[in-house]
Amino acid sequence: MYQNNRQRSFGRPRPSFGNSRPSFGRNRPIKTVPKSVILATIARSKDNHAGDIQSEPVPVMHQFTDFGLDALLVETIKAKGFTAPTPIQDTAIPAILSGRDIIGTANTGTGKTAAFLIPLIQKVTSDRNQRVLVVAPTRELAVQIHKELRDFSRGLSIRSAMLIGGANEWRQRSDLKLDPHFVIATPGRLKDFVESRYVRLSTFRNVVLDEADRMVDIGFINDIKYFISLLPKERQSLFFSATISGKVGEILTEFVQNPVRVSVKTEDVATTIRQDVIHVTNRNANAKVEALHDLLIQKEFDKVLIFGRTKWGVQRLSDELVKRGFRSGAIHGNKRQNQRQYVLEQFKRSEIQILLATDVASRGLDIPDVSHVINYDLPETLDDYIHRIGRTGRANKRGIALTFVE
Repeated sequence: MYQNNRQRSFGRPRPSFGNSRPSFGRNRPIKTVPKSVILATIARSKDNHAGDIQSEPVPVMHQFTDFGLDALLVETIKAKGFTAPTPIQDTAIPAILSGRDIIGTANTGTGKTAAFLIPLIQKVTSDRNQRVLVVAPTRELAVQIHKELRDFSRGLSIRSAMLIGGANEWRQRSDLKLDPHFVIATPGRLKDFVESRYVRLSTFRNVVLDEADRMVDIGFINDIKYFISLLPKERQSLFFSATISGKVGEILTEFVQNPVRVSVKTEDVATTIRQDVIHVTNRNANAKVEALHDLLIQKEFDKVLIFGRTKWGVQRLSDELVKRGFRSGAIHGNKRQNQRQYVLEQFKRSEIQILLATDVASRGLDIPDVSHVINYDLPETLDDYIHRIGRTGRANKRGIALTFVE
């Protein structure tokens, strides 16, 4: 259990954070997952690992050179530091290259994006008439996928367009006029371009729905069904989801045909993540932020991602941490996309130590070496909790997830 550490100082007096300031995220009731569910999840994790983080390796049967990939693509994979496929890549890549539909589930941070991008890049390299549509729930995930695509396809003359809200529509229309091989989009912006006839879904014979459960959670199920109705019947469909609920199943029945099921998800939470609780007994906002301060001044809190419930609460907490001398930034829905991306890049380059975010960032962010995830506010669902803490302990590295409980 983490305890408050009052012995250390951060080098400047702490301002009062009492009743004169508005509280963080407390002015309206917000549905959250019961804390008993989170506590049970954390307790189960402790029981499973008995204090030591261990994981059973999943056997990998291939090397990247076994897949018949273009030589330049293989060299790019090596240059990115990929020495061998991850388990989901080992299983999914040959199935996708053979033309099969896929239903994939895996723990976060296991290389899922590369598992579908690598074989689809190969497919386009072999046949320049192929077109690929990737639909992702959030701007951040779409940006991450697009970056990975450009990295893997370097030197292969593959054109791409990214269609997301909060970004320049004129630039996106210009990219579409170049007839891109890959279109990566969020549902809202994709629907705009479909209805304005800038995008004809009938031309895409390769389609990826990534984080499908999240798209359902945030209300895009009818849009996804609409997109599916406009796709050609003869297509390759790749479906990735952390969970397969009833509503997600509705999409599956219309989307895939005779799919290969790829699952390397051994537990809800990766075994590389140590989970614990921060108990805050004093219910005023000042006590809670003081407890956070006492954590952040500890040396091991090197690169910290903090989640809050509301965008204005997250911004206020970030401003308070900056006043206390921390290198902090925030991303949330009130910021323009270029502002959010700038702060993300600062965090990736370790120019800031702390990134605060709403759940818009809990899926899709692949940031190296996040030492700690802190749930300052409880999430709305257990799935949100799992995806929040999955931002640490990635790629078989160790991480720590802490949750504030009052």
